[in-house]
Amino acid sequence: MQKPADSAADSAILPDWLPALLAGERAALARAITAVENETDEARLVLQAIRGRLGNALVVGFTGAPGAGKSTLVSAYVGELRRRQQNVGVVAVDPSSPLTGGAILGDRIRMTQHAADPGVFIRSLASRGHLGGLSRTAARVIDVFDASGRDVVVVETVGTGQSEVEIAEIADVRVVVNAPGLGDDVQAIKAGILEIADVLVVNKSDLPFAERSARQLAAMSAQRSGTAVPVLQTSALQGSGVPELADAIAAIGRRKRPDPRARTRRLLQNLVLDRLRRALADLPASELDVLADGVLAGRLDIETASWQIIDKLVSSLPKQK
Repeated sequence: MQKPADSAADSAILPDWLPALLAGERAALARAITAVENETDEARLVLQAIRGRLGNALVVGFTGAPGAGKSTLVSAYVGELRRRQQNVGVVAVDPSSPLTGGAILGDRIRMTQHAADPGVFIRSLASRGHLGGLSRTAARVIDVFDASGRDVVVVETVGTGQSEVEIAEIADVRVVVNAPGLGDDVQAIKAGILEIADVLVVNKSDLPFAERSARQLAAMSAQRSGTAVPVLQTSALQGSGVPELADAIAAIGRRKRPDPRARTRRLLQNLVLDRLRRALADLPASELDVLADGVLAGRLDIETASWQIIDKLVSSLPKQK
């Protein structure tokens, strides 16, 4: 584990460009996001600099199954926010390229209409195989947007379906997007992401079965939670229903305080899991084979073997000085 730099070194580095980040300058924002995403030496300095400046931005998470039109709806929602004179940051988590590990950038391509707008900053992050619909560094990128003075930070998840409940611990307002015909009874019963929704949206409302899907989602949501979750119909391409969606999100945001503690909790969990994964990858195969042989021979049960591996991983982690 890298030893933290001393405070004198920090004070010498901080004035160079981090004040520009706190003033909301785009070049500094881009540099800071790159640092925290790639976990460079500057990342820790960024995270130190933004402490005490968090909890101002409303974080809105968009999730849902692929094909529901999330990216197009997010683009329309961002346009509505700009008409309301709000500065926006967008974290679009894309699937990773199997060759480079980088983001495929599909979401950014669909939001090109905002590319020249100084009030919008869009960053695509690679999921890098992380389950739950979010990048491992997404929480830190959200904090950077927050500290830079963005009024709203929009997070769009990969779109993998039922596993995307991680957004519940990061977003202040969670929007679950569905398409007509995908919200039938069986799908709605199985879709665990419905339980985290603050707002349910049936997008592509100009298609058949939109009304029926909205009724089914409303009934299923009431049955599961016992409370009324707004169910809205939108057509992102036509712009219909988007102002009403923005109103609903704003109303919920006024009732719920932004919670940087939840993002920090997720960050801590991700860091711990990442370090354990790295330690597991470094563990010699021969040590795992000894335990595997013990399980196969009946000398060990698999639970005991797994705890022995955990003990090895913890003991192998370097201690912070």
